Amino acid sequence: MADALAWTNARLATCAPTRDHPRAVVNATLICADGKIRYAGPTDEVPREFAAELAHAQDVGGAWITPGLIDCHTHLVFGGDRSEEFERRLEGASYAELQAAGGGIFGSMTATRNADSETLFGAAASRLRTLAATGVTTVEIKSGYGLDTATELRMLEVNRRLQAADNLPDVVSTCLAAHALPPEYSDRRDRYIRTLTDELLPEVAARGLASAVDAFGEHIAFTADEIERIFVTASALGLQLKLHADQLSNQHGAALAARFGALSADHLEYTDSDGVAAMASAGTVAVLLPVAFYTLRESRVPPIAELRRAGVPMAVATDANPGSAPTLSLPLAMNMACTLFGLTIEEALLGVTRNAAQALGLQDRGTLETGQRCDLCIWDVERLAQIVCWTGHSFLKSVVRNGVITA
Repeated sequence: MADALAWTNARLATCAPTRDHPRAVVNATLICADGKIRYAGPTDEVPREFAAELAHAQDVGGAWITPGLIDCHTHLVFGGDRSEEFERRLEGASYAELQAAGGGIFGSMTATRNADSETLFGAAASRLRTLAATGVTTVEIKSGYGLDTATELRMLEVNRRLQAADNLPDVVSTCLAAHALPPEYSDRRDRYIRTLTDELLPEVAARGLASAVDAFGEHIAFTADEIERIFVTASALGLQLKLHADQLSNQHGAALAARFGALSADHLEYTDSDGVAAMASAGTVAVLLPVAFYTLRESRVPPIAELRRAGVPMAVATDANPGSAPTLSLPLAMNMACTLFGLTIEEALLGVTRNAAQALGLQDRGTLETGQRCDLCIWDVERLAQIVCWTGHSFLKSVVRNGVITA
């Protein structure tokens, strides 16, 4: 079998949907070839056809193998730096106050518009390498710091270059031009929405620059009616949908996302019971972003217990961005999801594997099952909790992406 790899004496956290938790198989073997998993299960049940691969398998000494980690919500392409906002927040400035003063998203907008493609690419590639070192094999990257047609397209073109680059995580690109109303349109809201629906989104779809469209539904961003117009156009163009929903107030964004069959609704601190029920009915994933919650010193947590009872899949992501979530560590986000939001270890791991894949509309990864992409992490731990418990320390022994050992 060409390009075969095999590992034995392993413990597999398969994260398969047929199991209630990821602690699945001990004394296990995993075999991959041509970038796909060919077998993942007990060593004493390996089919005879894999005898040659088994004979050359690497003994991992009881290490845990998980699917490769998936960071399903990031803003990695941007210009400039917003560390001064951290100091401003320490002095009491709010998210809305910073943005009203020309900072926040607008600060990144100015710096990104002034940055050339090479600068944006180089900085984003460096951030991706840092994420990869924590076990991340797939990353979603949003635009949204251009807020004009030319810069938004330039950001999405950078995403395409990152996707094509060697030795970087797989990139899923999302258009978030409805991130904030740019200052030059402050008295022309309708004109900006028409710019998105009539000019930008058709160009994005025609050039295949994104697989999904996102928007920020909030009192400082866009209304439900405006988002509906964007979603109607995006759906007609064959683009999938996502929504920044109910982060700072209850704008009924979760219900709106569900009504349009969105892949995910993200943040959700102020989502109500109706929103949870709508997401459960629509199969919309709840993407939890605890680093932003922590950085902004919020006090209202997402309705975790209700999401859990309703059976809404919960994903966890970094929200990596220069302002409200300046982190490049998905394990840190997992830790915060457990510590601040009350997720279990199992929920945190499913949140960065199977459920994160679902939040991106990806059916070929996120679990260790026959036929799936061979994206995996090998961890030198006795318990999966160690991956989540420790911050600032990596237990990674090896990372495999699409059947190739990358670290």
